[in-house]
Amino acid sequence: MSTSTVYAAGGVLWRVTGGRLRVLVVHRTTHDDISFPKGKVKAGEILAETAAREVREETGIAAPLGPPIGDTRYALPNGRDKIVHYWAMRAKDRAVRESTFAPNREVSAVEWLTAEKALKRLTYEFDVDILEQFLAQFENGARATFPVVALRHGAAMSRKDWPRADHLRPLLPKGRDQAKALAGELRAFGVRKVVSSTATRCLQTVRPLSKALGRPIAETDAISQDAWEDGLDDVRSVVSERLAAGKGAVLCSHGPVLPGILEQLWLETGARRASRVDTRSAMSTGSFTVAHISKHEPERSIVAVEAHSPLV
Repeated sequence: MSTSTVYAAGGVLWRVTGGRLRVLVVHRTTHDDISFPKGKVKAGEILAETAAREVREETGIAAPLGPPIGDTRYALPNGRDKIVHYWAMRAKDRAVRESTFAPNREVSAVEWLTAEKALKRLTYEFDVDILEQFLAQFENGARATFPVVALRHGAAMSRKDWPRADHLRPLLPKGRDQAKALAGELRAFGVRKVVSSTATRCLQTVRPLSKALGRPIAETDAISQDAWEDGLDDVRSVVSERLAAGKGAVLCSHGPVLPGILEQLWLETGARRASRVDTRSAMSTGSFTVAHISKHEPERSIVAVEAHSPLV
């Protein structure tokens, strides 16, 4: 990221009530405008994490990130450029009922509008553009999605410096910091199932996430590096199970195994090559790829793919 550019993130919260699509807009007190909830990135956050936090803070509604929509770019009064990234975010009925919103110095009110009304009432043309992009995405199948996340373990001790069995190699301090950061980053996408290689470095990577979710780690040799090197891995069954479940999941594995996991996702969802992340390029330690998969297709299909690198 450029240090002279202001980065921010937000979301288009949506729900269907009475058979009609509605989106949430915020009435901002200080700016006297109507826009989508958003805010600036805090130190140590990736953009996705910022989006989830800012939407929750401004609207009182907790919702997971769905597919990325796009970004807006404009100049601030001080001459600096500002880039705002947006995600689609489905607001479930319970989350709306449990909203903690109260009028404050920043936001005086929140309002659910039909898409038609929102297009007319949004103050800024760039917000209208984001809404139009969301509506196109919505019509193309992104009505309800779940994420399958392919995650590479955090930075670990090298093989040459580790005297014991490879699967016992632990994370370095940097890797442990990555694991802590990943807990917040992955929760932003609404993952609920944690699947991991049995290797120590993978288990240590997802342990903070498992603890934060209050859910156990499903350990499997099927996506371990030892099994892959021996030709005994079973990526297909692991991916197929996650797609059949239709719920957000993270699969923590290894550099040599992850291309196969991603390729299996593409094969089983019929993903167009244009929507793929290049499976030939190595993922750095602590990085992850999110495949947003449609829930309501006769066969699972990928709506969008995004990749994230660690800040640590």
